Amino acid sequence: MKKVIVGMSGGVDSSVTAYLLREQGYEVEGVSFILYEARMKSTFSGCCSLASIDDARRTAGHMGVRHSAVDLREEFMEKVIEPFIAAYARGSTPNPCILCNKYIKFPHLLQIAHDRGADCIATGHYAKVEGALLRKGADARKDQSYVLYVLSREERERLVLPLGDKRKDEVREIARSLGLPAANRPESQEICFVEDNNYSRFMEGLTEGGEGEMIDSVTGKVLGRHRGIHLYTVGQRKRLGIATGEPRYVVEIDPSTCAVYIGPKVAALMRTFEVAEVNWLVEGAGVQERREVSVKVRSTMRDEPAVIERIGGDRVRVTFDEPQWAPAPGQSAVFYEGDTVLGGGIIDRNR
Repeated sequence: MKKVIVGMSGGVDSSVTAYLLREQGYEVEGVSFILYEARMKSTFSGCCSLASIDDARRTAGHMGVRHSAVDLREEFMEKVIEPFIAAYARGSTPNPCILCNKYIKFPHLLQIAHDRGADCIATGHYAKVEGALLRKGADARKDQSYVLYVLSREERERLVLPLGDKRKDEVREIARSLGLPAANRPESQEICFVEDNNYSRFMEGLTEGGEGEMIDSVTGKVLGRHRGIHLYTVGQRKRLGIATGEPRYVVEIDPSTCAVYIGPKVAALMRTFEVAEVNWLVEGAGVQERREVSVKVRSTMRDEPAVIERIGGDRVRVTFDEPQWAPAPGQSAVFYEGDTVLGGGIIDRNR
């Protein structure tokens, strides 16, 4: 019997993952990570809270599988929270889920599997793995291959993703039919450690300086001053503090001058940008000078036709066939060929 270590967040997806693998004949052991609870209100129910870990423990008990929790708060602070804060302080827009997958979740799951004699690891992500290949999940609305492009080859080869061929409504129905504690738990929020997804409130008091001018991107006119570039991200419309009479969006942040440029929606559309720190998942994918692919610059968008060109080292230039909404420095661009993830990296320049 193969043994699998399942990352259990307490939510419906990882709970059903554990159940499906048990039904497939695996020896299942659930593991939850304590990541940020000491800095949260006790009522917070994000996927890294003690409340969610208690849900995971109860679910494991309900299914009769072993469960343990591992305290990774120090590593999470160093590898996710501090880079998150530093990125906003320099005018970038980080993706903490990708940082967590790269530095916390999967490396630790793999290490625990090694330590406990398990054959593989599993999570509740909606994606597919075939050998070392990463592919989109069957449910296009829930596909999470975008946030998994950072996985190493060993992590992909040891990974089992039972939800890759399922839809979210199927998964919830399975949980309800089994009476799992997580059956009616709401969807996880976008940033697990930021209550109400209000990142600007989270950032208040965590970084200083960065004040500067708010500038009209079309006319160059100074419209006012802002309290810090860490409070803004490319594509942002709310909380600009400027009344112009018509919708305005952040279209560029210049960390060298601490200027925030705002303009009409069309000004935030972009065709070309550079990507650094590219991780290639398909052997030979990074060799070609030029390749027609499709690209996502956020997890919720559909991948769109584009051309990628190598520009040296681990950098590529992306050129979309049609301008896309607000590719933001610090976010990830992920490259696809059909439903296969070729690789991805960090958006470095968008102008």
